[in-house]
Amino acid sequence: MATVSTAGFSVTRTNASEVVEAHGLLERLKEQHPEVVQRCQELAADRAYDDVTLIRKVWDDWQVLPIIDIRNCWKDGELTKLVTGFENVVYDYRGTVNCPCLKSSTQRQMAYGGFERNPMTVKYRCPAQHYGYNCDGLDRCTVGNAVRIPLDEDRRVFTPLPRGSLKWERCFDRRMAVGRVNSRLDTSFGFKKHTIRGLTKMYTRCCLALVVMLAMAVGRIKANRVEAMRSLLKAA
Repeated sequence: MATVSTAGFSVTRTNASEVVEAHGLLERLKEQHPEVVQRCQELAADRAYDDVTLIRKVWDDWQVLPIIDIRNCWKDGELTKLVTGFENVVYDYRGTVNCPCLKSSTQRQMAYGGFERNPMTVKYRCPAQHYGYNCDGLDRCTVGNAVRIPLDEDRRVFTPLPRGSLKWERCFDRRMAVGRVNSRLDTSFGFKKHTIRGLTKMYTRCCLALVVMLAMAVGRIKANRVEAMRSLLKAA
C-alpha cells in the first residue's frame, strides 16, 4: 500500500507525487464531504501542486479560486511571451502583464481591470491612460483602453485571481495555518525524528496527533479562551 488517507488528509511514502495525491484527496473530499466543496471559495497550495489539470478542475468544475504558487517552467531563459493577437502586450511566467511602448520600447505594467466569467478572460488596462503616463507610442498603439486575455492563453499563468495581486497574497498567506500544523507534527509531536515503521502505524499516530490538537482547540473555545486555541503549551 502506497497511501493511507481520509477525506481531509493523507499519509504517503516520501517518493509519492504530491500532485497525483492532491487529485485523489480532492475527489475523496468531494465524495465524502460535498458541503465543504460547496462552501469553499479558494484552494491554496505551494508550488509543488502547480499543475494545469488541478487548476482546471478547481476552477472550471468547482468554481473555487486556485491560489497555487507557480514554478518557472520556461526554457532557454525566456523572460516574457507575447500575448496572442497583440504586438506589444507581453507577460512573464508569474502573470505580470506589460505593455512595451512601440517607439521607446519602455515597458510599463498594465493595470488589472477584473475577471470576466463569460468568456473566461482577465482584463488589463492601458497603463498610460490608467495612470496618466506620457507614452510616445500611444498614437500607434493597438491596445486601446484595455485588453482581454483568455485564461486559455496559459492556464498555469493566468488565473481568475491574478498572481501578485494583494488579494492573491492575502489568500496565499492563509495557507500558513496548514504549515504550522505540519510543523507541530514534526517538532511538538516528534515525527521529524521517529522510529515508527509502517505506513499504517504512521497514519494512526498522525490521526492521534491531529485529534489531540483539535480537542485542545475545542477545549479552549469552550473555556472562552479563543485566543489560545492554537497553542499547545498554555494550560486550559
